[in-house]
Amino acid sequence: MSTVQEIESAISRLSPDEMRRVREWLDQQIEDQLEMTPEFLARIERSEQDMAAGLRPRT
Repeated sequence: MSTVQEIESAISRLSPDEMRRVREWLDQQIEDQLEMTPEFLARIERSEQDMAAGLRPRT
């Protein structure tokens, strides 16, 4: 059994509150690892310009 499978199995036995706490922890871990690259910042700026111009977001 892989580590991911073990983690999935353990998570499936948690209470809803414990699952929420794990999700929040994972969200924080992922957020901490994101890099604000120039490309990413440019995409944010472009999106803000589109919203200011009243353009609809892509679906």
